[in-house]
Amino acid sequence: MYTNKLIDEKSPYLLQHAHNPVDWRPWGDEAFEKAREEDKPVFLSVGYSTCHWCHVMERESFESEEVAKFLNEHFVSIKVDREERPDVDRVYMAFVQAATGGGGWPMSVWLTPDRKPFYGGTYYPPVDAYGRPGFPTVLERLAQAWRKDRDQVVEASDKMIEQLKEQFAKSASGNVKLDAGDVENGFYNLRRVFDSEHGGFGQAPKFPRTVSHNFLVRFHAASKSGEALDMVAKTLDKMAAGGMHDHLGGGFHRYSVDNRWFVSHFEKMLYDQAQLAVSYLEAFQITRNEDYARVARGIFKYVRRDMTGEGGAFYSAEDADSVIDAANPGEKGEGAFYIWGRDEIAAVLGEETARWFNYRYGVKEDGNVDHDPQGEFSGKNILFEARTIEETAREFAKPAGEMRLALEEAKQKLLEARSTRVRPHLDDKILTSWNALMISAFALGSRVLEEPGYLEAAERAADFILTGMYDGETGVLRRRSREGETAVDGFLDDYASFVVALIDLYEASFEWRHLETAAKMAETMIELFEDRERGGFFGAADGDENLVIRLKDDYDGAEPSGNSMAVWGLLRLAQMTGRTEFREAAGRAIEAFSPALRSAPVGSPQMLLAFDFALSTPKQVVFAGEKDDPALEELVRETWKTFLPHRVLLLADRAARERLGASLPALAGMEPVDGKPAVYVCENYTCQIPVTEISELGGLLQ
Repeated sequence: MYTNKLIDEKSPYLLQHAHNPVDWRPWGDEAFEKAREEDKPVFLSVGYSTCHWCHVMERESFESEEVAKFLNEHFVSIKVDREERPDVDRVYMAFVQAATGGGGWPMSVWLTPDRKPFYGGTYYPPVDAYGRPGFPTVLERLAQAWRKDRDQVVEASDKMIEQLKEQFAKSASGNVKLDAGDVENGFYNLRRVFDSEHGGFGQAPKFPRTVSHNFLVRFHAASKSGEALDMVAKTLDKMAAGGMHDHLGGGFHRYSVDNRWFVSHFEKMLYDQAQLAVSYLEAFQITRNEDYARVARGIFKYVRRDMTGEGGAFYSAEDADSVIDAANPGEKGEGAFYIWGRDEIAAVLGEETARWFNYRYGVKEDGNVDHDPQGEFSGKNILFEARTIEETAREFAKPAGEMRLALEEAKQKLLEARSTRVRPHLDDKILTSWNALMISAFALGSRVLEEPGYLEAAERAADFILTGMYDGETGVLRRRSREGETAVDGFLDDYASFVVALIDLYEASFEWRHLETAAKMAETMIELFEDRERGGFFGAADGDENLVIRLKDDYDGAEPSGNSMAVWGLLRLAQMTGRTEFREAAGRAIEAFSPALRSAPVGSPQMLLAFDFALSTPKQVVFAGEKDDPALEELVRETWKTFLPHRVLLLADRAARERLGASLPALAGMEPVDGKPAVYVCENYTCQIPVTEISELGGLLQ
């Protein structure tokens, strides 16, 4: 068996390739020094451990001794886990997208020994086909170009890097004067790409881009636009009913390959669970539709059961591919863990219950996937809500309540049966930014669903990060932890998302330490990442010599961008602490990205909602009293029943009045009324008459 230098790494993705015959090396000076000494170009392969096509390219090319021999002779090969090193991924993905018009993973890039890219793409097949060169052909051509046309290769690389630098400098140095019309324009842009039949935005493949939900529910609340809420509700309803939703175990898969949320790409990512939980929770807050609460609870149950480590932090992902038959562990298939044959269901449930279940969840004798070009779902069924519980009850002449209970029991039996299958690969590394998103979701869930256990889950994960991955003295936050080892200094995403998570934790718990730490972390974030000349935040810290370009990312995709989260957190902190430097840094970032916000608002809906927050007059909802007073807790619980898009929550207990009195002098006078806890609702700390009774609170909040 071969063993290369990845064997000493902690990344599950790198370890998957540690026994390839390719002489892989991790990203770092040693690999590039070897390239210089041997006068070879670098082959950079970027992916992640739950990436389906990464597995395919490994089987086809990286396990091939012939391909490995050529790679080892002519290139220095480097593997990068994009989830550990998003800074490296973003730089070279920008190059690939500029050079080819597309991108994805695995990403394949060829570099000079000084890290400059000169050729790139994504997945390459093992042989030439359909007019596309296979991986061996690409390697031969590039090795020849390096030998014979070195000067041209290097010159083209230098030009491309300069063009990218100019492009990114121009895209994040604007001074457009934004106004409320730009917020409304964001809504109209999303409406244009909304799928009114199936929900979601755009056509297949369809991703759950939750940043759009975040913007739309706030636009609805501020403008009373029923259409904005309908777009979110339609999307959430269709997703919850579709095959992308794990109806047995809870949670959601990465995306749907069709436009109706049915045939999934079956990997499960932590950041999807976190953001979708928030979407369903906020929809429940607004509509009080219990179905949304049920879906959110399912997500939380899944994460606590299958994605939580012993220390309380959350794992990163589960693979799409899984073992088809335990007797043959080497043979894997897309979604094999999740799909069912009709006979399998009948064997677990019995024929009568199986008939009810199959009617409800669209199960067919010969399988229910009609378009299956790879043959992976032959004779199998993806569970989806083909009919409602009420329709199922009518079909079988049962009371709806009885049918609901019977179907829940059936789901539990099938879940138990499924648990005996070989689980998909678990990527058990702990990433700060993804954990932060999940902490925010659990914190919100603890209040909206009135479930203290969710707050406990959020607190445990936050404590894991703060005690094991954060140095309170230096302010340095680390990105990754696995098997007791922390590595990689945090990026903007980590700091910004964790600042927001701490704010969310404070609002859910009123633990002063969370707000205090959020402010300290925000100070470090500004120091490390802000572009003091042009505004906005770089993704990586100043002085990082590993990168050929220092980027400022503003695209809100599968995750909100670091800049969007930084602005969102800083604006909220400014309202909560009275510190103008936070508001000013956020304002400089909004100005830097203002041209993009005006011309392409759908690219940054999270930043657009932050701008709307800055444009509005946020409500400061201040609870005067002591945290352990049950009467105050009743007021807090009542407040959380209302969705307030432009608000911050503060506790004015004795300690807070002392700590924040200097920066928020109005807080000093916010005390209980006649010995009772009181709620002050203020704008710019000009407050309405405080109330002490729940019956008075609703009108005040509106």
